Amino acid sequence: MRIKKIFLLIFFTFIVGSTFQNKDITIFLAGDSTIAEKLLEKRPETGWGEKIGIFFSENIKIKNHAKNGRSTKSFINEGRWQAIMDSVSKGDYVFIQFGHNDQSITKGERYTHPIDFKNNYRKFVIETRSRDAIPVLITPVMRRRFNENGTFYDVHGIYPDLIRQVAKEMNVALIDLSKSSEDLFIKLGEKETEKIFLILKPGDSPNYPEGKDDNTHFNDHGAEVIAKLVADDIKKSNLDLRHYFNKLEN
Repeated sequence: MRIKKIFLLIFFTFIVGSTFQNKDITIFLAGDSTIAEKLLEKRPETGWGEKIGIFFSENIKIKNHAKNGRSTKSFINEGRWQAIMDSVSKGDYVFIQFGHNDQSITKGERYTHPIDFKNNYRKFVIETRSRDAIPVLITPVMRRRFNENGTFYDVHGIYPDLIRQVAKEMNVALIDLSKSSEDLFIKLGEKETEKIFLILKPGDSPNYPEGKDDNTHFNDHGAEVIAKLVADDIKKSNLDLRHYFNKLEN
């Protein structure tokens, strides 16, 4: 009898997994330049949204609506959020990561007061759910910041915690990319993290003949590293999306 129960459990798991794998789903990405697709003249700069699709089966489609320099405020004001809502379907996912530009107090078109920031995230959740889609909130990926003693520090202020609060209050799936990227950068250290970011010497790239020292945006390798952090958190979540990883990721 025990063997029979085990066999039925394995069979049921196989059937459920097969059902998930046969369903097409779209992941919409809402966010800033750390996610966005880059122009050829900006390469090797790469957004992690360009890499997330490699971890999933062919049933998952990625629609990257993220844009350089956008905050929750400007993303809404420019109609970019509405464009996602006009396209999303039942069972799709909307990944939402902001915070880098919302704190830009000197740039009025971007700056979002913390109260408004939290309300914008609530708006994102409510409107996504109204379309029978699944919101996934993502805290902002860390910038590369180390002090004179080589100790890592964060510059995002209160914004990651506001996202965590909304996730808890509204019972929304949270990918704490701030936490996972911070852990990774501390583990790698100041020197090794250079391999992730858009840090170039003169002559390394024709797009940056004088070199580049960008500690916010990623190179091709770095974008994949960050996308894997996102993928790893999905694997550990209760999201049905965890059933859609490609065979190399299972």
